[in-house]
Amino acid sequence: MIKIITVANQKGGVGKTTTSVNLAAGLAVSEVNTLLIDMDPQANATIGCGIDYRSLDKSIYEVLINGRDINDAIYQTEIPYLDISPSTMNLVGAEIEMVSLMGRETVLKKALENLKKDYKYIIIDCPPSLGLLTINSLTASDSVIIPIQCEYYAMEGLGQLLHTIRLVQKSLNRELQIEGVLMTMYDSRLRLSQEVSDQVRSHFKDKVYKTVVRRNVRLGESPSFGKPIILYDASSAGAHDYMDLVGEILSNDSQEIR
Repeated sequence: MIKIITVANQKGGVGKTTTSVNLAAGLAVSEVNTLLIDMDPQANATIGCGIDYRSLDKSIYEVLINGRDINDAIYQTEIPYLDISPSTMNLVGAEIEMVSLMGRETVLKKALENLKKDYKYIIIDCPPSLGLLTINSLTASDSVIIPIQCEYYAMEGLGQLLHTIRLVQKSLNRELQIEGVLMTMYDSRLRLSQEVSDQVRSHFKDKVYKTVVRRNVRLGESPSFGKPIILYDASSAGAHDYMDLVGEILSNDSQEIR
C-alpha cells in the first residue's frame, strides 16, 4: 500500500527541499521503493538528485497541464529504489494555467492513480507558497510533514499553513493527517535552538519528531553536487539525522499497521 507524504511550509529556507530529498533517499537506501515528486518550480529537489532539468522534455508540468501519463515523467536516480518525477522552469506558470482546469485541485491525485510501479512511499516537495501546486499535493497525500527551523520567527506563518490543511481536510481530503513536525537547523550551542524546540514541542506535543536535524555544513553543500547527503557524505551529522528520521517514520508506520 502506497503512503503519500507531502513536505510543506510556505515559509522559505526551513529545510523543506532538503528534507524531501534526504527523506526520499533515506527510504530508498533502506530498500523501500520510493518516488520523489518535485512540485516546486525552482526544481531544487530535481537538481539535488543530480537531474539536469534543462535537458528534460517530460516532467511533472506535462502531467499537470497536458494530461501526460505520470509514468512517462518518472526517471531513475543513481540510488536504487529511488525514482523522481522532476520539475522544470515551465512549472512557474502552472498555477495560472490550472485555474481554468476542471477539478483543478485534484489533478495530481488523479494522475497518481495511474502509477504502474509499486512504490511504498511517495514524497512530494512543495513550493514555498499555499497556491494550487501545494493544494494539489495536500489533496493527493495521506499526510504532511512540516519542517520548522530553530531560528527567530520559527512559528511565523504556521497558522496560515494549518488553516490551509484544515480547509483541505474539510473539502478535498478528509483523510489528510499531520505526519509530523520536524525541527531543522538545530544548533546545540545556541540557547535559541532549545527555546524554539521547546516552544514547538509545547504547541504540537507528540506530533514533533524525536529526531532533530542539526545545522551541518556538509548537508548544505550536497545539493550543489547533485547528491543527497547519504551519497555525498554518509558519515556526516546530516546523513545520520535523516537516517534517524527514516527509522522513526518506518517504526511509526509499522506500529500503525499492527
